[in-house]
Amino acid sequence: MALNYIWVGFFLIAFVVGLIKLIFLGDVQIFSVMMKALFERSKLGFELSLGLTGILALWMGIMKIGERGGMIKILAKAVSPLFSKLFPEVPKNHPAIGSMMMNISANMLGLDNAATPLGLKAMNDLQELNPKKDTASNAQIMFLVLNTSGLTLIPVSILALRAMKGSADPTDVFLPILIATFVSTLVGLIYMAIRQKINLFNGVVLSYLVGTTAVIGGISYYVAWLDDPEKVKIFTNLLSNITLFSIITIFIGVAFYKKINVYDAFIEGAKDGFHVAVKIIPYLVAMLAAIGVFTASGAMDYVLDLFRFIVAHLGMDTRFVDGLPTAFMKPLTGGGARAAMVESWVNHGVDGFVGHLTSILQGSTETTFYVLAVYFGSVGIKKTRYAATAGIIADIAGIITAILITYLFFGNLN
Repeated sequence: MALNYIWVGFFLIAFVVGLIKLIFLGDVQIFSVMMKALFERSKLGFELSLGLTGILALWMGIMKIGERGGMIKILAKAVSPLFSKLFPEVPKNHPAIGSMMMNISANMLGLDNAATPLGLKAMNDLQELNPKKDTASNAQIMFLVLNTSGLTLIPVSILALRAMKGSADPTDVFLPILIATFVSTLVGLIYMAIRQKINLFNGVVLSYLVGTTAVIGGISYYVAWLDDPEKVKIFTNLLSNITLFSIITIFIGVAFYKKINVYDAFIEGAKDGFHVAVKIIPYLVAMLAAIGVFTASGAMDYVLDLFRFIVAHLGMDTRFVDGLPTAFMKPLTGGGARAAMVESWVNHGVDGFVGHLTSILQGSTETTFYVLAVYFGSVGIKKTRYAATAGIIADIAGIITAILITYLFFGNLN
């Protein structure tokens, strides 16, 4: 319902702003500009969706190899000791543990199609343990916060879209997105630990947190220490591409070792990639058209100018303000945030500061309200308690980190 209001609002506000410009400012071209933007953005949404086909087919094929080869299960086993501490109300051998680990592992690897049904299964498994069927349990809230904070290892769609828009180096946002999503997840976890009185200083939990934080923090510190944009670019490119290609090689190698027909698995996954690309056409066209009209009318400029005025009076750099539409849309709708990201590339370039910022913002968090609605709705829960609050806190942490990390990695860009 919220997305319906947002979409309609874009058109109505654009119409009102257009009328004001026509009547009071004498801008007789404003509606021609708006209609041109409407048609151009609709065409762009269709072209982007079709252009994604090859890249999504490639990545979905690789992911299917990893799935068939058991890499998701291996990853699930790796985090099993941590889950037993974060979900004390769930018995160790309960099916919900496996479903949750599979869902989060699939999300980390960018397997959106596989992640959602696994997540719904996990919610149903957790609902069996829930004594109050209309009220979210502690375990269900913890699971959704970990899900919506969205720790991402491979942001497939973002890398694919950047490649489609002609980025000179589509993968240079890989590491910044990893850092931003980690901080978002960590903040969400800390908040949940406080609310649910979970001891994060337990040896098992602490070892996971300290180990991951040390790696992420070490990389960030090294990037800051380099203090040379060219060296930062070289390091980021090298680490990102080595990591991504290593994952691909490991997926293929493990599947081959287990005597999986790697080629057939890739083909099956690639077919899924084609279906995903076609499936997102109406969503991308709808949101790009609405945001395009809203922007062409000048309404977006008024909103951003207000934020820019406030930020400037606080003595801060204002470049990040142009990326805020993506940040505002992300908790509400993934399609809307994706469209806002692409719109920023049209206006500012995919490889500029804003282009990098919106790419990182898009990958820093999940669509909190959508996930809450779908997952809780699937099991008939009406009283969500503090789930939305926890998700929003994690989102804010991810957005702030995305902005800061963009300045750290790409602050030299215009």
